[in-house]
Amino acid sequence: MAIETISNTQVLFNSVPVGEPTETDFKVVTVAINPQSHLQENFLLIKNLWISLDPYMRGRMRNPEKGSYSSAFELGKPLTAGAVGEVIQSNSKLYNVGDVVLGHFDWANYTVAHEKAIQQKIDQSKYKFPLEAWLGLLGMPSLTAYYGLVHIGKPKAGETLYVSAAAGAVGQVVGQIGKKLGLRVVGSAGTDEKVKYLTETLKFDAAFNYKNGDFKENLKKFTPSGIDIYFENVGGEQLEAVLDLMNENGRIPVCGMISQYNGAAYGVKNLFNVIGKRLLLQGFIVGDHYNIFPEFLNWMMENTSDGSFFYETTISEGIENAPKAFIGLLKGENTGKQLIKNI
Repeated sequence: MAIETISNTQVLFNSVPVGEPTETDFKVVTVAINPQSHLQENFLLIKNLWISLDPYMRGRMRNPEKGSYSSAFELGKPLTAGAVGEVIQSNSKLYNVGDVVLGHFDWANYTVAHEKAIQQKIDQSKYKFPLEAWLGLLGMPSLTAYYGLVHIGKPKAGETLYVSAAAGAVGQVVGQIGKKLGLRVVGSAGTDEKVKYLTETLKFDAAFNYKNGDFKENLKKFTPSGIDIYFENVGGEQLEAVLDLMNENGRIPVCGMISQYNGAAYGVKNLFNVIGKRLLLQGFIVGDHYNIFPEFLNWMMENTSDGSFFYETTISEGIENAPKAFIGLLKGENTGKQLIKNI
């Protein structure tokens, strides 16, 4: 039966932040949508069930004339994110009512989306994982971890891996993959509780609170033989300290630099180490590498079935709470993957 009118709560991009985002940079509104007037050919009405919040979104909160690897959010329009949703109404030959899909949808209760916005239909009979896993354990953060460590880091058993922001959505997976591949894994996080999670639950060989004491001295203490692979999530002064401790021919997959997102960039002073130590310092965007998704998914299926692989999530309920959750994410208030539950 056709759905006539739906009340839809959305989060709009209200203003470009100056420094750290505030809740005034977002605007929560409720609008009425009529699927009959919106569902043109190849479009669907999707009820968002789970929405992903990720640090890279801060870079999209900018003026559009400032270039970046991802497009800017449009002022006055809903922000968008990776999401899992259920098809409520369809004018597409590819997807039917009741299908559960993974795609890029609005920060909203409902999204009217073109079929091209859908990445895949989720076969719940084949993959017996909770739906939110497709935004975390089996989703973009874990693919990021896998590609960066395996394809750029090229790990060899016995090497030392250091992971910054190690209790985050990506970092927690990097460390566990490293352990599975026989690496000595060291991580840092911003609270003692997160450090305990790294060592006791994820079985990192060592971890420390980067806010306590001298960062470089702490890192040196836990990496006495130097660092062979640094999975970079933070940048700035942490990158500078790590460069002095890298071993020759070390590899640095650069996933993100969250310390640099809200203010003036820190000028790293010792980049000459890249030459002297013959380091590989390589940035990457996971969206360029979805061709390896089958390889990644096979690896995850083989290595998570025994219950020894953990994935922590921080869940906020209700789309209206997304701005507060996103601001907290940038401050490190989450552990693991930050999700909005919209069920």
